[in-house]
Amino acid sequence: MVKSKTKVTKAEPKKDKKKFSLTSFTIIILITVILGIITHFLPQAQFVGEELVDGTGVTAATLKDVVLAPVKGFIDAADVSIFILILGGLLAIVAKTGTLEMGVKVLVKKLKGRELVLIPILMFIFSIAGTTYGFLEESVPFYALLAFTMVAAGMDTIVASAVVLLGAGSGVLGSTINPFATGAAIAAAKDAGVATNQGPIMILGVVLWLASLIISIIFVMRYAKKVIEDKGSTFLSLQEQEDMKKHYAKEDKKEQAKMSGKQIATTILFALTFVVMIAGFIPWVDLGVINADVADAGTHWSAFLTGNCFGYWWFEDAAAWFFIMAIIIGIVNGFSEKDFVKTFLDGASDILSVILIIAVARGITVLMKATHLDNYILINAANALKDTSALIFAPLAYLLHVGLSFLIPSSSGLAGVSTPIMAPLTKMIGYSPEVTVMIIVAANGLVNLITPTCGAIMGGLALAKVEYSTWVKWSLKVVVTIGLVTMAILTLAMLLF
Repeated sequence: MVKSKTKVTKAEPKKDKKKFSLTSFTIIILITVILGIITHFLPQAQFVGEELVDGTGVTAATLKDVVLAPVKGFIDAADVSIFILILGGLLAIVAKTGTLEMGVKVLVKKLKGRELVLIPILMFIFSIAGTTYGFLEESVPFYALLAFTMVAAGMDTIVASAVVLLGAGSGVLGSTINPFATGAAIAAAKDAGVATNQGPIMILGVVLWLASLIISIIFVMRYAKKVIEDKGSTFLSLQEQEDMKKHYAKEDKKEQAKMSGKQIATTILFALTFVVMIAGFIPWVDLGVINADVADAGTHWSAFLTGNCFGYWWFEDAAAWFFIMAIIIGIVNGFSEKDFVKTFLDGASDILSVILIIAVARGITVLMKATHLDNYILINAANALKDTSALIFAPLAYLLHVGLSFLIPSSSGLAGVSTPIMAPLTKMIGYSPEVTVMIIVAANGLVNLITPTCGAIMGGLALAKVEYSTWVKWSLKVVVTIGLVTMAILTLAMLLF
């Protein structure tokens, strides 16, 4: 019997289908255009002279409004953009010294087998900064620093991003004494004739802060453990993994993990840079540490550098400080003038895309204000909540501010627009204005864990080389969980207070 021979052909390797995804820039621009179009289908605003009659409608966006929104967003975000530009230069100077790379190697060597302990410790520290003074836009530099550390420890840049964003974000969501969230809301309520008791606000803030932090830590640690055990479990796309390796996964040259004298000095100076920046942003006047008259006069010892004392710093002060420290670190490491300038400019140019994302995102807020769309949505939604029970009022008010926060990511901006309307309404129908303050704060804090309209998020993710779509895919479960838990807490508080 003769067996017939069959021709064996090799199967052609399957070509990977390219997944359709939009860049951060495109997502933000599309949102801007869509909002501009929506304003043409809503009732048009009525004016008495030049004064807007609240809630009557919107001003239809013109082509000029939409086109100029990102440009005006750049102007509106000029201070934070300059700060991040100089940050890029500083990071490049420090990176060239090899301090970050060697410092991470030393840290990972000491934590061998216990790398996960970094996550809860760092997230708790970031959350304290968030609950006390709204540590959000100031967190952008830490995305790159944590990326080096987490990648070297066997994790990925999603872990680094989550530690910063969910850590600081949990604190901001449960703001206790944050002047840019609870402080702004309390002040706005007072201006509207509604006095609030800060005791219940702080208690509720602590509960929201710790609840969201615990949920975040559990999610991040579970994911980080999976990535350490199996690199294939990462949520990063192949392109993102390549970017991560290129920027943050340094080749192991088998050199001894030991820092030189210059690197130790650079580490101390680098740490001092961030300690002073944080001290500059903490509201010492509101905490009663620095006298307000002394601060206003600029006669406090901490005002010698920029004329603003600690607590009165803003991004221009921090930018000046970072630039000075970049020069000092360059001198300590023996940089020539040409080497310093070239390295600094290279670092600034590398971070330019981050600045552009922040500026374009800010353009959405600019368009919202120009068309009065934010005001229209808020007033009409508030009127609809008038006759609801506390059990329905709290979750609906929360969801209302979740929606508004996508359009107004600024905590102080949302508080300024919403509180003068919601606080009197809440008091009129017999509910707690204190809980309403925290509803506004918590809803805004939740959205700022995921919204593409927040420049700090988009900028930080761009710095960590994580696409926005990847972050949404990874963080959606934790954000929804936090949202449901915080909504339940706030509803219970509205029933009790």
